[in-house]
Amino acid sequence: MLKPNEKLNLHNILKDLDKYEPRRRGWAWRDHQSDIVMNGYHYSDASVPLKQGVALPAAKYFNNIDPQPMQSITTEIASGRFEDDIRRMRMAAWHGADHIMVIRTAGQSHMDGLIEGTPQGVGGVPISRKQVRAQRKALDLIEDEVGRPINYHSYVSGVAGPDIAVMFSEEGINGAHQDPQYNVLYRNINMIRSFVDAAESKKIMAWGKLLQIDGAHNANATAKEAWKVMPELFVQHAINCQFSVLSGMEKQNIALSTVPPTTAPAPDLKINLPYAVALRDFFKDYRMRAQMNTKYMETSTREATVTHVLNMMISKLTSADIQSTITPDEGRNVPWHMYNVEACDTAKQALIGMDGLLEMVNVRRDGYMKTKVRELKERAVLFFEELLTAGGYFEAVEKGFFIDSGCYPERNGDGISRKIQGGVGLNTVYERDSDYFAPVTAHFGYNNVGQYNESLKNAPAKLINGCTFEDRSKIQYIDELDPEDNVNIRMKENEKYRDSSLVKPEVEWLGDGTVVVDLMLPTSMRLAEFAAIEIGKKMNLTDVVVIHKENLHPSEGTRIQIKGRVLFDIDLNKLVLPAEPDVMTDEEITAYVKAHPLVIVAGTVGEDEHSVGLREIIDIKHGGIEKYGITCEYLGTSVPIQKLVDAAIELKADAILMSTIISHDEIHYKNMKKVHEYAIEKGVRNKLIIIAGGTQVVPELALKQGVDAGFGRGTHGSQVATFLIRKKSEAAKHEN
Repeated sequence: MLKPNEKLNLHNILKDLDKYEPRRRGWAWRDHQSDIVMNGYHYSDASVPLKQGVALPAAKYFNNIDPQPMQSITTEIASGRFEDDIRRMRMAAWHGADHIMVIRTAGQSHMDGLIEGTPQGVGGVPISRKQVRAQRKALDLIEDEVGRPINYHSYVSGVAGPDIAVMFSEEGINGAHQDPQYNVLYRNINMIRSFVDAAESKKIMAWGKLLQIDGAHNANATAKEAWKVMPELFVQHAINCQFSVLSGMEKQNIALSTVPPTTAPAPDLKINLPYAVALRDFFKDYRMRAQMNTKYMETSTREATVTHVLNMMISKLTSADIQSTITPDEGRNVPWHMYNVEACDTAKQALIGMDGLLEMVNVRRDGYMKTKVRELKERAVLFFEELLTAGGYFEAVEKGFFIDSGCYPERNGDGISRKIQGGVGLNTVYERDSDYFAPVTAHFGYNNVGQYNESLKNAPAKLINGCTFEDRSKIQYIDELDPEDNVNIRMKENEKYRDSSLVKPEVEWLGDGTVVVDLMLPTSMRLAEFAAIEIGKKMNLTDVVVIHKENLHPSEGTRIQIKGRVLFDIDLNKLVLPAEPDVMTDEEITAYVKAHPLVIVAGTVGEDEHSVGLREIIDIKHGGIEKYGITCEYLGTSVPIQKLVDAAIELKADAILMSTIISHDEIHYKNMKKVHEYAIEKGVRNKLIIIAGGTQVVPELALKQGVDAGFGRGTHGSQVATFLIRKKSEAAKHEN
């Protein structure tokens, strides 16, 4: 039993995980009550209050009441260290979160099996059985502490989808994203493989009673003009919903990830509200999970909060079963404890503040609203009809129907195109033999159990006295595999801060030492940015980073947030400003590539299995160079030097992007030199641009190995694309 005045004991959480059993399956909704009275106020859209929690700051004027809205509230957590995420979960739960969504590391989509142990992640948490058990076990204690069920959620996608679905069902996970279209469009996983895996995964999730959330919202985050993809979003939602139903899921366990397609300064409600109304009309039998649009997310907490509140007004006017929260983390690329909590408070405050809204106002169904809703529905139906005429979903994707920046039936020809006979996992689906048999529960497809016992057609696992779903002793639990990258090593490094009088400020991880300083400097944005960095250095801070900059006036003032605090002046005339970073605009890059097509070959070289960083540079989902029209041939991880160069020759590529993370014995620089020398040996060095990237890469040292450029931590796809174009343009001038 947790005590409010005591910290979570993570050692106790990790102890005896091999014996842990989840205490329930399935999603739990809040206990809605139509008339809750607190401090004399009557609430009609509220749920049972928490047993323990943190009320809103203004609650001190209202006898510290803490009314809870009826919508489940999401908080998204992705620090990369699951042990620190557990503490964040507890804080969020006290502020009203009951849907804890753990973002998995991006590269996991392309792993074909389960991860074991608990390595540190990049851009998310590596989802493993140990990590899942530890967090679910902690949430059991936290939900007892706050007095209501807490839903735990992650992702069932990628080439290991069915494996993940089985593990989630075994371990009592309550919800998951599952949508084969996400695999196809954003991860370039083979279509056939994706849909076969999805059928299996959905069948298993149905047994586990997991709430499924789809992935259609990614179109909003990816499209050049998000509001123009509204018609196709209906189609994506429809495909996944119907596929889920046919796979055995109950409609009440299927949720649409609804995302307002645009935000202010566009006319937010004028565009987003009709879309929400039309969506509810089409999908009235399903649950709605309202998520904010992260495409336009910047680093301003104020901007994120306003977007959040406007979106929640739509949720109240059109209904939402789950209300996702939004933070500036998407813009800052660091998950901050305090912003998770602030976002939960924002959701709670806005939703409870709008309690009873529909008792006082109605959404009009005439005039502009009627016309716009009908128009959206008609566009969606026409889109679907054309999809069928084209031969179906696979053919439509291959022809680039989806994520096109034209508002259907307009098309701009810039949609994502994937090949039916292409992508990760091509030709890995095989027809089952006539005597195929798998004695497991919730299995999809032909199982041929009749040859053994006709009466067990719907329960083949009884032939072996139950599979892992019925007999947990058959689950193989593996604690740690990596002797260096695991939770035990990480916890030893900061143990003195875990349970002692010592305390250190933190933003992301225990003992990370991060503080935030807010400055207003009376000068232009560019000068203020570098003045703030200088201030941080004079405070003896290391790794000083500007996390937010905001123009108050072109010459009179700039708001800057950095890590640190200082009380002294900075002479701007003595500042030495570095050269302006050479990054072309998205429009310039796209125009060049359209006129001069570029082909690159990419892979992680040597015996290096890291893929996340390179995928971030390439993948369209993360703003990688694919979005500019650059053709990317990804060879995977542990790619031999010779294969990388030979593939570039075969494809007549313009450039090689080699990723190298492992740096023991300077192997990353040695591999750079080998690529350079092998390209010379093959007689193609002068035809190829060779770029090396990785977290340990120092650009100056990379150049000494013979490559054309080196990119280190924090590199974005636009920087790589700019360098490619500059280099190609320079070469073209010399040829002329």
